Amino acid sequence: MAVYRVCVTTGPYLMAGTLDNISVTLVGTCGESPKQLLDRLGRDFAPGSVQKYKVRCSADLGELLLLRLHKERYAFFPKDSWYCSCLCVTAPDGTCSHFPCYQWIEGYCTIELRPGTAKTICQDSLPLLLDHRRRELQGRQECYRWKVYAPGFPGMIDVSSFEEMETDKKFALTKMTPRADQGDSSGNRYLPGFPMKIDFPSLMHMEPNIRYSATKTASLLFNAIPASLGMKLRGLLDRKGSWKKLDDIRNIFWCHKTVILEYVTEHWCEDPFFGYQYLNGVNPIMLHCLSSLPSKLPVTNDMVAPLLGPDTCLQTELERGNIFLADYWILADAPVHCLNGRPQYVAAPLCLLWLNPQGALVPLAIQLSQTPGPDSPIFLPTDPYWDWLLAKTWVRNSEFLVHENNTHFLCTHLLCEAFAMATLRQLPLCHPIYKLLLPHTRYTLQVNTIARATLLNPEGLVDKVTSVGRQGLLYLISTALAHFTYTDFCLPDSVRARGVLAIPNYHYRDDGLRIWAAIESFVSEIVGYYYPSNVSVQQDSELQAWVGEIFARAFLGRESSGFPRRLCTPGELVKFLTAVIFNCSAQHAAVNSGQHDFGAWMPNAPSSMRQPPPQTKGTATLKSYLDTLPEVNVTCNNLLLFWLVSQEPKDQRPLGTYPDEHFTEEAPRRSIAAFQNRLAQISREIRERNQGLELPYAYLDPPLIENSVSI
Repeated sequence: MAVYRVCVTTGPYLMAGTLDNISVTLVGTCGESPKQLLDRLGRDFAPGSVQKYKVRCSADLGELLLLRLHKERYAFFPKDSWYCSCLCVTAPDGTCSHFPCYQWIEGYCTIELRPGTAKTICQDSLPLLLDHRRRELQGRQECYRWKVYAPGFPGMIDVSSFEEMETDKKFALTKMTPRADQGDSSGNRYLPGFPMKIDFPSLMHMEPNIRYSATKTASLLFNAIPASLGMKLRGLLDRKGSWKKLDDIRNIFWCHKTVILEYVTEHWCEDPFFGYQYLNGVNPIMLHCLSSLPSKLPVTNDMVAPLLGPDTCLQTELERGNIFLADYWILADAPVHCLNGRPQYVAAPLCLLWLNPQGALVPLAIQLSQTPGPDSPIFLPTDPYWDWLLAKTWVRNSEFLVHENNTHFLCTHLLCEAFAMATLRQLPLCHPIYKLLLPHTRYTLQVNTIARATLLNPEGLVDKVTSVGRQGLLYLISTALAHFTYTDFCLPDSVRARGVLAIPNYHYRDDGLRIWAAIESFVSEIVGYYYPSNVSVQQDSELQAWVGEIFARAFLGRESSGFPRRLCTPGELVKFLTAVIFNCSAQHAAVNSGQHDFGAWMPNAPSSMRQPPPQTKGTATLKSYLDTLPEVNVTCNNLLLFWLVSQEPKDQRPLGTYPDEHFTEEAPRRSIAAFQNRLAQISREIRERNQGLELPYAYLDPPLIENSVSI
């Protein structure tokens, strides 16, 4: 008689326990155990519990290969969900095998788990294990199916592939949703006082292991409803027309002020702060260093001489590498939209900036179209106050459109969804790259499904607040993806290609490069452990299918993008994985977390413009400026979104935090500890630097970076 000791850990989450019968079957090289019910006196699988059991076999099973976990009905109780964290099996000879699970198990079913030792397909030779890998991926590919949202978009998850939730789960969710009279004829619903229309049926079909936790869902609603009700009670969400004066905008978020928001409100119209935002605002990737001016921007030395001063000239500053361009060419053909029944307008500006001797980046000239001419004057800091402020505000509107649609939504949310999909579809649980990437996919599919059901749906928030609307969003994202390159995706390559390595006080660049290096070192250790040679990379068919699916689905098979369709060396794998993890975590934090700080003062980030770009100078006034900015209700709807997405709900997992122990070997566990130590050191350095800054930059402080795109 051989006795195996089984230790079962249930997750500590709300409703993680189960009343169902749980049984196990152990499968080894020498046979398998009888199916053994795990049952002790009292409740066995309460949230957070660790329970021990014995499994008796007639003979030793040899090396354990699989553990079958059976979940079946108990008495008359309805079926429920169970979050199983892990199981540990101790053999008669004292050998301990860990079986990571870390997933919700719904209904009555049997799942098979492998020991925690990570293995590529090349390291498996037993037909039983190879068949297990094949069946696991086949099941995942049936569950997680691709869908095309719009032509030119990265692939997305098809939520219709999930089975509907069980009746009791539906009833529980229905009790939390608004009444039918708070919706519309399509079955969509509105949260009380909240301007976003939500397609609840599509959200209810999400597979349990990619849905928001109850804690995160409650936190999201807690953040949203009070702010929206406050605006509703003051009548702001329904008020159309222009703002009467700029100071009125201060009162929108009177109870949600931050230090940075206060600074923005005081300094938004100053040229040095305008330039600062290109370095450390929410869209810090627009600048390119110029060695000569493009023909479409005919700025002369005489135009800018008053700002440059007597000791230099435009040509000299170009040669010194002190002249930079932000080019919003992508907006030139963007569709325009109507808000409150009135047409909106879009510009495609060119903004020239100068790094002055004091180390400040300041705007030098602004042209509001891509075509120079009499109807497209070049605005200068020496122009009348309202002319220059209006030109800068047009640039800030262009910043808003490019940032929200491309830098933020496309390059983090949509691409990271494609990475998550490929990881779930092409890599089995035992694969080392699956174990590495899984924490960086957490909640991404859920949050993007919510975004499509609230922001992108017809008459959603994009149609309510932006000058381009949903059709403009579709155009901007497909156009941006068609021009997106591997260089753009990799931060060190991007800052080098844009010629911005030497700009002082570029905290996004400095912090980002340190975090990139920390991720790269961590990934290099993991890859080096599991892939000792070029051949080990090339022969991993699952890995090649993963990168191939990303190339085809995320980047639409475009060879000119420079993204790999195949990986041939450990070095190539390290770079690609580093870029994926960085963009799923740090890059999203950099372009998401500051939206309320920099956007709640609406003139600094207007979502729409109600008058056409000026074609002459000397006509702008305070009244014409206010009549160009978004209307009151449009402003409030947009700021509500800024507030919501900048407040990371509870249930956070900061970068480098891996409470689910998918790696069980000592080598990767040491690498994780070293990674966490590097991030802690970076955090100390950032906080020490910030103490000496007038405006601290904390968006890339590692404890404030979420592991994944989850909001």
